[in-house]
Formats: sequence, structure tokens, C-alpha cells
Amino acid sequence: MDNTYDLIIIGGGPAGLTAGIYGGRAKLKTLIINKGTIGGMVDNTREIVNYPGYINVSGPDLMSDFKKHAESFGVEFLKDEVVSTDFSQDLKKVMTKKKKELFAKAVIIAAGNEPRLLNIPGEKELRGNGVAYCATCDAEFFEGEDVVVVGSGDQAIEEGMFITKFARKVTVIVLHDEGVLDCNKVSAEKAFQNEKMEFVWNSTIEEVLGDENVVGVKIKNLRTGTSSTLECQGVFFFVGMIPATHFLKDSSIEMDHRGYIPVNDLMETNLSGVYAVGDNRVKYLRQVVSAAGDGAVAAVAAERYIEELESFQNNIMNSDKKVLLVFFNASNTESLEFSALMEELCQEHSQEYKLVKVDMATKKNLAEKYEVTNAPAVVMLEKGVKIKQLQCCMDKASLAIQL
Repeated sequence: MDNTYDLIIIGGGPAGLTAGIYGGRAKLKTLIINKGTIGGMVDNTREIVNYPGYINVSGPDLMSDFKKHAESFGVEFLKDEVVSTDFSQDLKKVMTKKKKELFAKAVIIAAGNEPRLLNIPGEKELRGNGVAYCATCDAEFFEGEDVVVVGSGDQAIEEGMFITKFARKVTVIVLHDEGVLDCNKVSAEKAFQNEKMEFVWNSTIEEVLGDENVVGVKIKNLRTGTSSTLECQGVFFFVGMIPATHFLKDSSIEMDHRGYIPVNDLMETNLSGVYAVGDNRVKYLRQVVSAAGDGAVAAVAAERYIEELESFQNNIMNSDKKVLLVFFNASNTESLEFSALMEELCQEHSQEYKLVKVDMATKKNLAEKYEVTNAPAVVMLEKGVKIKQLQCCMDKASLAIQL
């Protein structure tokens, strides 16, 4: 069907686009759903100088290259917003704001996260033109300039100190009384000792000033109610990040208290066939290069999952015979010998049984489905339903009795 895919990727940032490249190259029918501009937060980055192979490139240009690469492998794109999902069946269901119902054998969640906004005048208008949310991404582009940092938590103070490596001066706007920061004590002490950092206490920012680029900020003193203007060329907001995972509220996907998705080294979530990559997952480094790595891993894992799913349907569910699932470990001699013995036995009972060999290293989903933890093991199925598990031994006659 037109609305059914092998792989649906929710999000068109670097993680989602890389997953699309790998999915398309694997000949999977792949769809990327993106609600905004392709590239996510990267689209707001003026220059990127730490992505391998690009000495200096803008965020939009780099993401354009990612998109072209994905399109060259036949990846489809849909500009829409995912509002709900149903991952309870083998064929996952995705519903969009434009009332589309889409289905896929596997889904990769690459929705990213977004900075918590103060929604003050000038903030959105000057984003990418002096307004920034990532010091690692943008600090060096304010070499020798004056920068304002909004926030006093760990991220704000630590990122602010990083910005001082480039900026002439960093002014931190703090809600609290003088000397009170929300960050840890060690970072606070270092910040107070940093000659390039200054603090404006009991204050908040009311407006970002500028037409095409930031030229200053309007600051309000919370004690006196008076406002003042501070000239600067950059404003970094560090008042928190929000994972864009609100649409997963009723999906049974496991998330932490902040809304980030924990995954394993294959980017697998707690639900089979559903993966999470990039900034919306629990991770240490949120950069373009690490997001791309996530996308590659998830797409390869999804490809193998889909192969396993199709194999299960073709070889097990559609079989008119009972199926003997023989789980083996390719690196274990005894396991391989047992597997060969089961092949002989199944040939002798070929009218009644069909043998399907399962390598525990590559088809772990089947092992989990039938609660097999060690190889060798044999599970008897009828139309995918487990009848019993055989006691493994190297005696063909004893095995035959169990059939």
C-alpha cells in the first residue's frame, strides 16, 4: 500500500537523515517525516567547523547535502507533524497532524530536542543571527565580541566559561541575589574567578535588540523594576532543553523524567522494532557527528530486525508444518554439532516438521520472543505459537521421542 513502508523515520535532523541514507541504501522503502525545516536545530547554526570532511560549512548547507544523499537512495520525505503512534503490533502505526495514517515494519524516532524558549521579543527573530543555544556549536564565531548568557544552572555557567575562550567578555544574567547561582559549587567558584565573566544579579532579559543581527539586550532588574540596555553581539540562552517526545505520551515507549528515551547500543528502545537516535535519546554528546552515528547504527539494526520479521512470517507463520526453531551459537563447536544433528532428525521427519536455524548472535529478537537465553536450544512451534521446548542432548533417539 502507498501508506505502508519498511522504515519510517520521525525527524529530519542529522540523525534522521543519516538513518534515511542507510535505510535507502539497504533498499528499504523509507519515509522521513519532518514537521519543520530539514536539519532541525542544525539549520540555525551559521557555521560548522568540526564535522569531518567539511572544513567550514553552514548548518543549512550541510543538511542540504544530507538530504540530497538520502534522496539519491530513493528516500521519501513528508512535511508533516507526528501527533500519535501505535507500536503495539508488528506493523507500527504513525498518525500525523494532517490526518495521515502511515504504517511501517520499523520506526526510528529522531525528533530531537528544542531549547526552552523565554518567548521574549527578538529571540525567535534573531535565532541564528546572534541568538544561540549551543556554545560548542557557536562560541568560536563570537571571537573578540561581547556575549550575554541567560541562565545560571550547570549548563549555563559551564557553557559560559567555554564561551570566554573566544569572547571578549561574557555577561551572565541571573535571577537570584548576588553570589547565588543554580549550578554546582565547583563551577560557581571557577566562574567567579574567571576574569572575562561578569554577572548581573536579580535580573531577567526582556528583549533581544537588533534588526538583522543582535546588537544588545534589554534587561529588567527584578528588585527595582527598572530596565537598562546592554550592548552585545551574541545572546546564549541556557534555560533548559526539552526533548520533542510529547507525541509519544501514550506509546508505551520508556522515557526518563525529562522525556528523553533510553536505548541500548543498537539504539533499540524498550519496544521491538522501535529505535531512538540523536538528541531525543539519553546520551552524553549532542553534536552532528554523534547524531549521524546514531542514525547509522539504528538503520542497520532496523534492517536486520525487518529481515528477521519477514523471515519469521515466511518461514514460521506461513508454514503448514510444525516448526522446530533450532537456536545455535556459531562460535561454539558443540552448538554447531547439535544443530547438524537436528538437521538429520528433521530430514527423517520432514513430512511433519520444518527446521529453522536461528543464530543467537544475529536474530536475538526471536530468542527474546521465545525466552531462549542459551544455545543450543530447540523450540517447537505451530503457526508461531510455542508448543514446547525440547531437552537438548546429542542422542538422536532421545530427541526423536520428544517430537
